[in-house]
Amino acid sequence: MTDNIPDLPGYVRQAFYHLFAANRLSLLGYSLLVLLPLVLLLTACGEKTEKQVLVPRPVRTITAPAASWHGEFMQTGEIHPHDELPLGFRQDGRLLARLVDVGDRVKAGQLLATQESSVQQNQLNSARSSLESSLAAEHLAALNLQRMKQLMPSGAIARVQFDTAQSEWLSAVSRRKSSEAELKTAQEYLDWAQLKAPAAGIITQINAQPGQVLSAGQTVLTLTAGDTLDAIINVASPQLFEQHHGDFNVSLVSDPSVHAHGILRDISPQADPQTRTWRVRIQLINPPQGMALGASVQIRLPDSGPALISLPASSLARINGEPAVFVVDQATHQLVLRPIKLGGYTANTILVSSGITPGDAVVTAGVSKLRQGEKVAPGEGIQ
Repeated sequence: MTDNIPDLPGYVRQAFYHLFAANRLSLLGYSLLVLLPLVLLLTACGEKTEKQVLVPRPVRTITAPAASWHGEFMQTGEIHPHDELPLGFRQDGRLLARLVDVGDRVKAGQLLATQESSVQQNQLNSARSSLESSLAAEHLAALNLQRMKQLMPSGAIARVQFDTAQSEWLSAVSRRKSSEAELKTAQEYLDWAQLKAPAAGIITQINAQPGQVLSAGQTVLTLTAGDTLDAIINVASPQLFEQHHGDFNVSLVSDPSVHAHGILRDISPQADPQTRTWRVRIQLINPPQGMALGASVQIRLPDSGPALISLPASSLARINGEPAVFVVDQATHQLVLRPIKLGGYTANTILVSSGITPGDAVVTAGVSKLRQGEKVAPGEGIQ
């Protein structure tokens, strides 16, 4: 019977032999027959177990080039007017009319907007009436004092009457001066209902519309006075500009052939509390017509520091809040998060002053999903 049994492991053949050799099945034999399929199944599963192999993640890298900027500082910024004046009314009221729009060129003293002025007009009329009454009282007091002066030498009046007339005249003069001051104040309040240009320039922004109720000092429109332009940038190292005494090369980001020279105007004495950068203003000397207000420019400062290595901006990562990049260890193919020091940046690149050496394989994509010590495989590279 055992001759017809397929080729099975040795211990299974022995079990069949003992069970069927005496042509009888014991209770133990039935149990073994039931357990036999389970043993075979477990044996097969154990033989087919395969080990899982982790595949290294492919990354895109760039070979760090040699420092080729030679310490040239370059920063992007915007063109702003040299003097930008926010204009508003000096008193509360409703905006009645706005006579200019964005882009209009205005002259000094030109009427820009008017405010509702019925209350101010009533105050002016009341002040005029008060002045007229004061003038009449002063004139009457002056005539009375003149008569007293004529009667006094002859003894027709007492001294006290003369003193009273003189006192009434002085009081009338004081009331007239007070009325004149009230009239002048009422006239100024009425004039404040008209917003006029303090200097010639261009309207660059509108902040209120007719019918809007305004508070005193609220900005109605913005005026750029004069034609002088400034390039404004935010820098992390203002010392570079404090030590530079020459001209700055300012050019358009969209068209570097359009450029102008500039001189340092001022540096903000305090860093911005959010960006921790200092605002620098560079006054442009005879800027070309293409440099319009709001245009993006780039400022170059030659020989302003050590040599810098240019890397794509997408390679920038963070370690403990400080800038860093991922570098692939050529021996172990593991990622190393290396801290760096930035010497500047542009719209698409970062300029590294230390932390990277030429020839390092720097990861340039997906740095937010990578981890220190992770094993990677060389992917698409940029030479």
